[in-house]
Amino acid sequence: MKKVALYLIVVAVAAACSSKEVREDAPVGDRSTAVPPTTAGGSSSTTRPTQSASLAPGNPLTDPNSALSKRSVYFDFDSNAVKDEFRGLVQAHTRYMTDKRDTNIRIEGNCDERGSREYNLALGQRRAEAVKKVMTVLGVSDGRIETTSYGEEKPAALGHDEASWAQNRRADIKYRGE
Repeated sequence: MKKVALYLIVVAVAAACSSKEVREDAPVGDRSTAVPPTTAGGSSSTTRPTQSASLAPGNPLTDPNSALSKRSVYFDFDSNAVKDEFRGLVQAHTRYMTDKRDTNIRIEGNCDERGSREYNLALGQRRAEAVKKVMTVLGVSDGRIETTSYGEEKPAALGHDEASWAQNRRADIKYRGE
């Protein structure tokens, strides 16, 4: 419990001290183009101004150059801890929701096929709740975020190997009306 409280304090302090830039440390994808994060130094860093995400022509939620077009937060095996490499993504969505007060989201927790149906539903819910917790700590009202779990029922990849399982261990951010 102390570890969770410390994590939340660190996230809150980081948010309070953050600059006007969103840093993406690893590639992420939505359900149709899900690409699991690389963990062995294969990721490249890019930095984009937050303002461009909210002021981009058209819809920043569908602009592939916007951090907001990325909707999946990936997790390690049997874990519901939001990894450091996805904090920027969650912060970008939090800022968007702070700017657009009429926006509501649903966070859908997912798991790979390993584990019982009941366990995977519970783990998927914990993953969705973990992303929600980060967003609420950063200032989004609890009532604007719905969470649900699909367990292993909605895989992004149908393979039975680690690469496929890595794509299925995720929480997807869905904006209402999409």
